Amino acid sequence: MSVSTIERPETRLRWSRDAVADLLALPFPELMFRAMSVHRAHFDPAEVQISTLLSIKTGGCPEDCGYCPQAAGYETGLAASKLMAVEAVLAEARAAKAKGAQRFCMGAAWRAPKDHDLENVCAMIEGVKSLGLETCVTLGMLTAPQTARLKQAGLDYYNHNLDTSPEYYGKIITTRTYQDRLDTLANVRDAGINVCCGGIVGMGEDEMDRAGLIATLASLPTPPESVPINALVAVEGTPLAKSEPIDAIAFVRLIAAARITMPTSYVRLSAGREAMSDEAQALCFLAGANSIFHGEKLLTTKNATVSHDDALFAKLGIRPLGS
Repeated sequence: MSVSTIERPETRLRWSRDAVADLLALPFPELMFRAMSVHRAHFDPAEVQISTLLSIKTGGCPEDCGYCPQAAGYETGLAASKLMAVEAVLAEARAAKAKGAQRFCMGAAWRAPKDHDLENVCAMIEGVKSLGLETCVTLGMLTAPQTARLKQAGLDYYNHNLDTSPEYYGKIITTRTYQDRLDTLANVRDAGINVCCGGIVGMGEDEMDRAGLIATLASLPTPPESVPINALVAVEGTPLAKSEPIDAIAFVRLIAAARITMPTSYVRLSAGREAMSDEAQALCFLAGANSIFHGEKLLTTKNATVSHDDALFAKLGIRPLGS
């Protein structure tokens, strides 16, 4: 297909899987030019949002997500823990802020939170906000009353990823449906909380599945304000432990497609950065990624070190958002 026959982003209200696949198939220079143009129209290309992610309740999850070392059914050597104390979480938040974080994200390995646990999480949210940080939590599936309670506590963002395309989803997870995820996203949006929602690539999906993920995200009634794009971190003991890493250029293409289809969203370069070269990350930033997780750990897996990120930002002339 000629590149001139693919609609420009400003002419499209909803994105089909085929339309996103056409984007992903563009010659690399054309795709990058379009992504960079959209990025510059909405953001300062030299600014990147810094977030920190903390596991506030680790392991023991009853779900069977094939990528996750926290699933109780997999032998990954990860010990389950109870919910952290509020003050311990706030100490981590203070340390994250001192290292430059603007948003503090808290994740709990639950299928869905119990109401008494939710009250403790709300205390964490209130405490983190008092430090001047944006707040985000990921707790699994939520009911409408639970999202209302999180909103009352002042939650800024709720993370609930779609993970992959609707067509490929059943090969990765069987313990909750795609519609379950969409229902939680609707509850979050109805409560007036910003949505953080993305997916994972490198799980054996094909190009059309990647296109389907981006098309689904971009075609939500309101696209997510924050879109984390994760490269699978293959963990021994999980069903996806032997997965082949995604090609770096294919990953950059996906970042570019996310930027073009969701022009005003923060596109976060998330899990998998620890294994990426500086050159691959630089291309991701050029393609429109403007958010990262800062800190040596993402829930239970390794992340790029703060010192390495600082050095990379210095080389690229990138600065944290608002600095």
